[in-house]
Order: sequence, then structure tokens, then C-alpha cells
Amino acid sequence: MWNEGCVLLMGCSAPFSLKAFLQMCNLPVRVVCRANAEYMSPSGKVPFIHVGNQVVSELGPIVQFVKAKGHSLSDGLDEVQKAEMKAYMELVNNMLLTAELYLQWCDDVTVEEITHPRYGSPYPWPLNRILAYQKQWEIRRKMKAIGWAGKSLEQVLEDVDQCCQALSQRLGTQPYFFNKQPTELDALVFGHLFTILTTQLTTDELSEKVKNYGNLTAFCRRIEQQYFEGHDKDNSGTAAPRSAKRSLLR
Repeated sequence: MWNEGCVLLMGCSAPFSLKAFLQMCNLPVRVVCRANAEYMSPSGKVPFIHVGNQVVSELGPIVQFVKAKGHSLSDGLDEVQKAEMKAYMELVNNMLLTAELYLQWCDDVTVEEITHPRYGSPYPWPLNRILAYQKQWEIRRKMKAIGWAGKSLEQVLEDVDQCCQALSQRLGTQPYFFNKQPTELDALVFGHLFTILTTQLTTDELSEKVKNYGNLTAFCRRIEQQYFEGHDKDNSGTAAPRSAKRSLLR
């Protein structure tokens, strides 16, 4: 389950990562969109899954939950490769995820023109403004705690570029980060890069950082084509969000 509309970077990247992961595991999934999904989540974050009487939120815990049920994408990796995979996942979470949050909630132009209107759109006035300002205060406090509050937009974009460069070098000419089979890293990276490439912002500066690396954009197209294109049509139990109509293949 995730937020209805899925129009913010962070609101889309995590759900797309999760959906890619579940598709790669060949697990059936029924997507339900709710405007108040983050308030229904045990951790206050989306996405989350509801299996029987259990509710698990966020990609990491969900991966562990699925693994306990006998499904894992990284069982074929040796210990060194697993350690490397975890290191790159930390890089993505520390750089791309944080950059998405910064751009959404700390860049004044984006906040005023995109974030506040989109975040508050499901709610009536004045609740829409109150909730948006509460979220902004929460995220800016987090940015200050991790040392990002004083960064300029140019510095954040440079961080994104360095992260993309590291991912591009690791991917090389392989179809996936660990050769022929996708892992949790592939699902995580896809969710973030695909969202950056397909989310309309006030400028194209963020997406251009990703587009500078042809193998990363080709990687996103490959996963979209293999695990998303036509899949929702085959899965009649899936209620796809409006943002699932976004595509790199058109």
C-alpha cells in the first residue's frame, strides 16, 4: 500500500523499488492506494505490505520478511558480493534518498510550486497546509541532524552525480549489478532512478544527472520492460496507481 497519486519523489521511489522487488521474486501483489497510507503504516513510511494479520513497512524489513518466507534474490551471491551489495544499497539510501528529500522539502522553489500543493492535495483547506508544513518541519529537522541543511542545491546535485557515477561504474555493461540475475540492489536502484527520470519538477537538473549515464537509463528501461510492461494487464487483482502510467518506453 502506498500514497494515492504518488506524485512526490520519495512517495514514488520506495513503492517502485518494492514493486520491482516483488515482481523479481515472482510474487503476486495487489496494489492499494490510499491518501492516508503513511498514517496507516507501522513506521509512518510507505510502502507497506499486509500479509494475513501481519503488516510490514519499508523495503529493508519487507525484504527480510519475504526472505523468511523462502524468497530471496541474493541467495546466489557469495559473502563478499553480499557485503558489496549492502554497501551500494547504503550508498543509494544515504545519497539518492536524502537528495530526494532535500529537493522536495528544502529547495524553496520546489516546495512552493510542487511539494506543498501535491502533498496536501488529498486534504481540504486548512488541513492541507497544516500537514504539509508539519512534514516540511520534520524533514528539515532531519536534514539538519545529518548535516544536509546547509547544503546548496548545486552541492546536492553533485552528490547525486557522484552516486550515479559509482553505480554506473559498478553496472558497467552487465544487465544487472551482479551480472545476469537481479538482486535487491537492482530493485532499489530502479525505484529511485526511474522515479527521478519520470517525475516532473521545476527543472530537469536532477533527471539530467541520471541521463548522463547511458547504462543507467538503459538499466531502467530493461527492468521496466521485463517486470512492469504489460504485467498489470496480466494481473487483474492489481489496482495500479496513476503514476504507474509513467514510462521510459514511450
